[in-house]
Amino acid sequence: MASTNRNSSNSKSSNQARVIYQEFGNNNPAATERAVSELPASQQNLKVQASRKGRKGKTVTVISGFQTKPETLAALLKQLKTQCGTGGTVRDNEIEIQGDHKQKLVQILTQLGYKAKISGG
Repeated sequence: MASTNRNSSNSKSSNQARVIYQEFGNNNPAATERAVSELPASQQNLKVQASRKGRKGKTVTVISGFQTKPETLAALLKQLKTQCGTGGTVRDNEIEIQGDHKQKLVQILTQLGYKAKISGG
């Protein structure tokens, strides 16, 4: 008899959302999302370098040091790819442009208001 009173007080929606045991954290994607501070372009110090490591001898220009959201990086990547006429991608909060375009990318980034320097040899 006591069990019928307990079941009648709980609604069906609260029973479906109720978690009895969970071993690895909660399933809240907002909680696991990394907070990124969006700095203005003039306050970001970017490094532009050419790299061949792990790319089977192909040269790739890597731009690192961004402190922006992924949406901003994707928009900037599209603009840089069209200006260089090559492909590219965003990996680990860095932009990779195919080919050696260090001088051109530094010039474009400074025109956009970023502080960019060539790094490495």
